[in-house]
Formats: sequence, structure tokens, C-alpha cells
Amino acid sequence: MATTVVPPGSTTPPAAPRRPVARARRDEATGRGVVGTLLLYAALLILSVIIMAPLLWMLSTSFKTTGDATALPPAWVPPTPTMEGYTKLFADAQAPLLRWLGNSVLVGVLHTVLVLATASAAAYPLARMRFPGRRIVFALIIGTLFVPGFVFLMPNYLIADGLGWLDTMWALVIPGAASAFGVFFLVQFFQSLPAELEEAALIDGANRWQIFVRVVLPLSRAPLATLGLLSFLGSWNDFLWPLYVLFNPEQLTLPAGLATLRGAYATDYPAVMAGAAIASIPVLILFAFVQRFVIAGVARSGLKG
Repeated sequence: MATTVVPPGSTTPPAAPRRPVARARRDEATGRGVVGTLLLYAALLILSVIIMAPLLWMLSTSFKTTGDATALPPAWVPPTPTMEGYTKLFADAQAPLLRWLGNSVLVGVLHTVLVLATASAAAYPLARMRFPGRRIVFALIIGTLFVPGFVFLMPNYLIADGLGWLDTMWALVIPGAASAFGVFFLVQFFQSLPAELEEAALIDGANRWQIFVRVVLPLSRAPLATLGLLSFLGSWNDFLWPLYVLFNPEQLTLPAGLATLRGAYATDYPAVMAGAAIASIPVLILFAFVQRFVIAGVARSGLKG
């Protein structure tokens, strides 16, 4: 047992050393950190399982027979794996899958290009230029985000009908080309760019258009890639609007075309799930290419008010 030595001429013993207390506190904090990390990973694991379960079920069902897909209790692993769903999908003359896939890709690309062009052209003056009514215009654009999209269904249909766009790809591309979210998203990023870059370009004799094209847009690759991916996904997954404006089976996009595989009294679930699995492949490839831009765009945009 340690003894406390009292210095000569002193009536009070020195304070006890605090190293064990500090070490205990550090050990306690380390223990709490480990527990917190384990809880975080457990929560992420549970969330990943919840997100991946429907996708795994879709993939599993695409390799089942029709009887196995409707059997009770359902089985996660196909009892007798088969490619029947995929062969039916490609052999059905009434379901031109490759045509639907091409229509979806074409519509998605055109829609994305128009959204990037209109959103960036509208966001730059709202972020950098000063003109009367700028705040009112921006507020009106943001206000449209709070209106349900279903409200615009009938007006857009009447406009497409009046312009003769029904049963054409223009009915899918043009109405959604003006993206209020895209304007809001890019305004936040443009406001975060250093104004000194534009001032230097003005001193060198560049006009606003040249600054926008040669200075601002090259610095905006990350948010533009993020907005482009979101716009492509929105067009790719659009289901209700193509059913309203497209009548010829050859003109359908993939989500609307897959809906026609459901019969009045029966549904070929393996074929439907096979089509859904094929529909997810282009999106996964696209996300693999633009993933780093999406992360950078989300990190740098939408944070400044």
C-alpha cells in the first residue's frame, strides 16, 4: 500500500496523483466510442437489409417458375432455378422489350439534357445577377415544389394534345424539362462559387455569357452530374404519365411496357420481375460512372441558404 510523504514544515499532505482518474475517464470514453460505433454499424446493417430485401426478392423471383413464384409459403431461394421468365420476356411478340428499353434510354437522355440546359440557364442569373423581382421569381419557382405533380397531369395532357405531341416522345421529354428542383439545386452551388473568379473574367473582357459557359459550367461538373443522374432516374422510372400519353405499344417506355404484362386474371410474375431486373441494369451502370461526382455534388450543393 502506497504511503503519502508529507514535506518537512507542511501540515497538509500533497494532493493524490490524478493519473489513474484520467486514465479511467479515457478508458470509459473509449468504451463508449466502441459501443457507439457498434450500434452505428448495426443500424447501417439493418437499414441495408431493409433496402436490399426487395431487390433480392425481385432477382430471386425472376429465376422461379410461375408456380414457385405464387407458392405459399414463399421461398427466398428458387426451388428449381430457371430462365423461363427471361425467355418468355424476349420471345413474346406482344412485348418488344428491346424497343421499350431503347425508348426509355432515348427519352431519359433527351430529358436530362433539357433539364440541365434550362436549370443552369435559369439558376445562374438568379444566383449572380441583381434585377428587380429576382427574389419573387425565385420564390415562385420554389413554391411549385410544394404542389403535387398530379395536379399538372391534366393541364400537361391538354397542352400535349393541342401541340399534337400525343403518342410521341416529345410528350415525355418537353413537359418536365423545366425543373424547379434543378434551379434550386444549382442556385445553391452557384452562390458558393468565389465571386473573384467572375470579377477577374470581367476585367479580362468576358461578358456574362462567356463567364457562364467558360468559367461557371466547368466548375459545376459535380452538381450538374448529380442533377443529371436525378433527372435521368426520374424519367426512367416515370410510369403514370407515359400510360396517359402513349397509345401504341411500340412507343411505350420500359416501366409502362412492363405494366402491360399483367393480365386481367393472372400475372406472370417471373417475366415481370425479369423485366424489372433488366430495367435496373442501365441505372446501375450509370451510377457506377457518376458516383464520385454525385458525392461531391451533394457535399458542395444545397448547404448555403
